[in-house]
Amino acid sequence: MTTEHFDTLIVGAGLSGIGSAVHLRQRCPGQSFAILEGRQRLGGTWDLFRYPGVRSDSDMYTLGYSFKPWKAGEAIADGASILQYIQDTAQEHGLSPHIRYEHRVLDAAWSSAQSRWTITVQTGARAAPVTMTCSFLLMCSGYYNYAHGYTPSFAGQEQFAGRMVHPQDWPQDLIYRGKRVVVIGSGATAMTLVPAMAQDAAHVTMLQRSPTYVVARPRSDLVANSLRRLLPARLAYALTRWKNVLLGILFFHLAKRRPEQFKAGIVKAAAQALPTAFDVTTHFNPRYKPWDQRLCLVPDGDLFAAIRGGRADVVTDTVAGFEPLGIRLGSGALLPADVVVTATGLDLLGFGGMAIRVDGKPVDIAKTMSYKGMMLSGVPNMAYVVGYTNASWTLKSDLTGAFVCRVLRHMQRTGSQVCMPALPARGVQAQPWVDFSSGYIQRSLDQFPVQGNSAPWRLNQNYLRDLMDLRFRPLADGVLQFSKSPA
Repeated sequence: MTTEHFDTLIVGAGLSGIGSAVHLRQRCPGQSFAILEGRQRLGGTWDLFRYPGVRSDSDMYTLGYSFKPWKAGEAIADGASILQYIQDTAQEHGLSPHIRYEHRVLDAAWSSAQSRWTITVQTGARAAPVTMTCSFLLMCSGYYNYAHGYTPSFAGQEQFAGRMVHPQDWPQDLIYRGKRVVVIGSGATAMTLVPAMAQDAAHVTMLQRSPTYVVARPRSDLVANSLRRLLPARLAYALTRWKNVLLGILFFHLAKRRPEQFKAGIVKAAAQALPTAFDVTTHFNPRYKPWDQRLCLVPDGDLFAAIRGGRADVVTDTVAGFEPLGIRLGSGALLPADVVVTATGLDLLGFGGMAIRVDGKPVDIAKTMSYKGMMLSGVPNMAYVVGYTNASWTLKSDLTGAFVCRVLRHMQRTGSQVCMPALPARGVQAQPWVDFSSGYIQRSLDQFPVQGNSAPWRLNQNYLRDLMDLRFRPLADGVLQFSKSPA
């Protein structure tokens, strides 16, 4: 059989994979490409997650693509609407023929002699792996394990007489109407599940080990909706996008420069949204500074409303163990439950779990350094998409897709076959991949590259800085090396 060859292979047909493919079609129209998707459908996260209330935790004017206006009235969108947005994008740009479903990448091997990647792909559960080749590899597989989420082992959990589920593996036959539900966790998923399940459950308790910063925000953007009535859709969308980008950057810098004042404002707002007797200091007053972990967004304050209405509450304690009728807390109290949802986080998986080799030598990702947050030192003709921790994923995804197209056009124009960021022998100090204290990040640092203490090895968490760097600065920066012949 003839091995298929493509100019570019995109791994992943989620939000970033579809967006990157559109950039490729628009900016590099002569390039051949395919999108390899391990699952049976496109959409990534927004097709996988099916738990009650699943929604974005960013506004759709920044989570949406730069080239496709978000036209719905709600800025904080539900999962089904986001999935439809991705599907519409793929259809409008003719991407369906380019998507290969049930194509899970197992291995990527670079040959300097041939200046190409050989990709080993599992096609379906029973089929033998096949190989494909490409000149450039773009990883849009996200950073977590689609097979399962993270669930710690709880003492005595086999004794529990009720049902225990993880949001990532939500069972369609789960009935929680009229039942007592405990959601273990305090991240974005827990904040989404509690008010959604409280509409039907007898009562929902969010059991958290420690508090999280929770910020209420209107589900609809009044400015965006007003602009859309007055201006063409693209202009209204662009203005709203910039408004939200700039406000996000402003609030992030205020939080970093004046953390105590910023924290006091968030805690005060939570107190005003909750019953007078509610213990805000215990349940909504984190020990860490704002943006040491990601803030949680609650649209229209729905979590606070569920607590005010008596349909939900918050318990801050540890899990001593499970018993048949519920959870024994560290304080000794028994928290009764019929259903327990372990919203305990993601299991991160770098580069889709695929093995990477360069000229026969395995690449230890943790020993590489991230170039501009999208390429690996010493790894040729490969880029990857990872979004911001303090802003919408798609802001960085859009910039990465466009930058890769700049690189591809430059290579075509100059006759280059290879591009690779070259790490200097000395002068750059390694730092953790992401400056974030969240447990799911800290558990998985060994699966990701480090970053440096100076540009271009420094991972910017700033859209404006990245915009200037990736769109306008010359590619020839003395670090990204291009060569016309095999190394």
